[in-house]
Amino acid sequence: MASKSAFSLQLQPLYRCSRCRTIPVRSKQNASLPRPFTTHSSRQAIAAPPIDFSSQDKLPPPNVQNARVVPASPSYFSGRPDFTDNLLNLQTLLRKYQALPTVPPGQAPRVAWRTVSQYRLLVGEPVRASRYHQVIEVLKRLNQIHPAVMPPDLQEAMQIYKRDIDPFAVVKRPSVIDKYGRACGVGRRKSSSAKVFLVQGEGEVLVNGKSINQVFGRIHDRESALWPLKATNRIDKYNVWALVSGGGTTGQAEALTLGTAKALMVHEPDLKPALRRAGCVTRDPRRVERKKPGKLKARKMPAWVKR
Repeated sequence: MASKSAFSLQLQPLYRCSRCRTIPVRSKQNASLPRPFTTHSSRQAIAAPPIDFSSQDKLPPPNVQNARVVPASPSYFSGRPDFTDNLLNLQTLLRKYQALPTVPPGQAPRVAWRTVSQYRLLVGEPVRASRYHQVIEVLKRLNQIHPAVMPPDLQEAMQIYKRDIDPFAVVKRPSVIDKYGRACGVGRRKSSSAKVFLVQGEGEVLVNGKSINQVFGRIHDRESALWPLKATNRIDKYNVWALVSGGGTTGQAEALTLGTAKALMVHEPDLKPALRRAGCVTRDPRRVERKKPGKLKARKMPAWVKR
C-alpha cells in the first residue's frame, strides 16, 4: 500500500508558481497527506541581487534618458516656495538658539521690520498678511536674544527683514494746547472719523455745529461719545467741539470716544491709566466683513433646496 500511494503521488499533475517551487496539486486521494512547504522566503525569490557600493566601478552606468532635474528646495512644488523656505529657516534658527539668554520685550533692540507689501516685492510672491505675521512673530522672538551672545549667522538671517531706516528717527509729534486753550484729538472707527477740540468750560458739546441730542438720537451713542469725560468725572469741566464725517451714528459716536480721550490726555496726561482701564485709548480695528460671491452676506449661505 505504501508503494502504491507513493506511485500515485508521483502521477499527480504539477503546476509551477513564480514564487514557489513545483508542488503537486492536492486531490481527494492525497487530501490527508501533509501540505508541502518551501524553505525560502518570498522576498528572496523576487528581490534583486544586492549591489556592492564599496566600489564605484561595480555600479551600473547611469541612464541619461531617465534623468530629471531635482529642485534645490523641498518647497519648490508649493505655492510660495521662497516664503516657505524663509519661514522654515527662521524656525530652524529659533529651535537652535532658543536656549540662549534673552532680554525682556521692552528692553529688546528697536527694529523696524519690513511691511507685508515690501516683503512681497522682495520675494515676488503673493504672501498673505496673516502668513507674514508668523514670520514677524518668529523675528520678534529671535530679536529678544541678548545682543552680547547674538550669533553671527542669526544676525545675517535677520538682516534681510529689516528696513533701511533709523527706528529712533521716527518720533511722534506731541500734541500741544494752542493759544486759544484748545487741545485737538483725532479718532476713527470703521469708516467714520472725528476731529475733537477740547477746551476748559462748563460741559457744552457741539457736533458739526449741532447739539449732541440732535446728532445722536440713541442714548447709547450719546454716552459713548462722552464716555472719556464721564469715566474721569470731567463732564462739566470741558467744552467739546467736534467735526465728524463718514459712516453711521454708531461709528461716529465711537470715533468721538477716541478723539475725546486723546484731547483729554493733552490737558491731563496723568489720566491715561484711567482712560485705558475705561477702554477709551485703544483704536478698535474691527470692520464689517465684505460680502462674498455666491453668499447672501459675508458668510450667510442661501437656503438649501433639494430640487
